[in-house]
Amino acid sequence: MYAGIKWIIRSMNKLRISLVSLVLIFLGLLISLTAMAHGVDSATKNFLLNNSGMAIMPFIYIGAKHMITGYDHLLFLVGVVFFLFKTKDVLIYVSLFTLGHSATLLFGAFYDIQVNPFLIDAIIGFSIIYKGFDNLGGFKKLVGVQPNTKIAVLIFGLFHGFGLATKLQEFELNSDGLLTNLLAFNLGVELGQIMALGLVLIVLSFWRRYDSYLKFSGLTNTLLMTAGMMLVMYQLTGYFLNS
Repeated sequence: MYAGIKWIIRSMNKLRISLVSLVLIFLGLLISLTAMAHGVDSATKNFLLNNSGMAIMPFIYIGAKHMITGYDHLLFLVGVVFFLFKTKDVLIYVSLFTLGHSATLLFGAFYDIQVNPFLIDAIIGFSIIYKGFDNLGGFKKLVGVQPNTKIAVLIFGLFHGFGLATKLQEFELNSDGLLTNLLAFNLGVELGQIMALGLVLIVLSFWRRYDSYLKFSGLTNTLLMTAGMMLVMYQLTGYFLNS
C-alpha cells in the first residue's frame, strides 16, 4: 500500500498534471460524491425503521459506515489537518471536533431537537469553505485578524453533530434502548472517523515528503473551498425546492 501511494505521488510530480485537469477531475469526483454523501441503503433504512430495543453492534456499524461515507465531514477534517505537522496538534484539533459533534449528536437525537436538514448541511458545507479560506491565510489578508482556529473547529463540530442527529431523526427511532443505541452509533462514528482520518494522514505524510505538497497547497485548499461551495448550493437548492 505504501509503495502504491509513493508511486502515485511520484507519478503526479513527473506528469505535472495541469491546473485545469485537476479541477475537472476534482469537480467530477465531487459531483458523484455529493450525490452519494450520507446515502442510506435500503437494508439500513429498514433496520432503523423497524428496530426496537438495544442493538449495540448494528448501531456501531451504521455509525462507522455513515462517517466513512460522510464526505462533507471528511472534507472538513482534511482542511483541519492539512497544515498540522505534529501528532499532538492533530490530536487536539480532532478531539475538539469530536467533542463538538458528539455533544450535539447525542443531545439533539435524544431530545428530538428538530433542525432543518438542508440548512444544517449547508452550514456544514460552509465549514469546509471556512477551513479552506483559513488555510489560505484569507482572514489575515482580508481583515488582518486570524480567528481562533480551535474555537472555530469546536463550533463547527457542534453543527456537524446536529447534521448527524437530523439524519437519525428521519427514522423516528424507538425510545426503547434509545440512549444505548445513540451511544453505540456515536462510538461507530468515532471509529469510522479514526479509520478515514488515519488513511488521510498516511496519504498526507507521504505527500509531504515532496515539494509538490506546498507547491499545490494553494490549489488544494482552493478546491476544498470549491467543494464546500458546491455542497452549500446543493443543500440550499434542496431547501428552497422543499419549502
